[in-house]
Amino acid sequence: MSEDEDLVVRIGAFFILVGFVLFAVFIMTDIGDEPDFDFLFLAMLGIGIGLLFRRRKPPPPQAGRFAIFKKMRENANKRKEDKNKAKAKK
Repeated sequence: MSEDEDLVVRIGAFFILVGFVLFAVFIMTDIGDEPDFDFLFLAMLGIGIGLLFRRRKPPPPQAGRFAIFKKMRENANKRKEDKNKAKAKK
């Protein structure tokens, strides 16, 4: 990931954080019996823009936790195919 892409992802995280803070401020104004819906709309806008920016982040690499099971299954399928080929030749 290049530095430009990393910056965009970080800016997206910042907008998400600002959106959640604005949502908390909206909740506090609602508890105070005078809800200010401007905070709610700004929070939704901030979270939406943040999610759009964070969408560019590439998925993490595979951990390889189940590589043994995958290899065993591939070997079993290969043996099964070889067995079927041997039966077909007879």
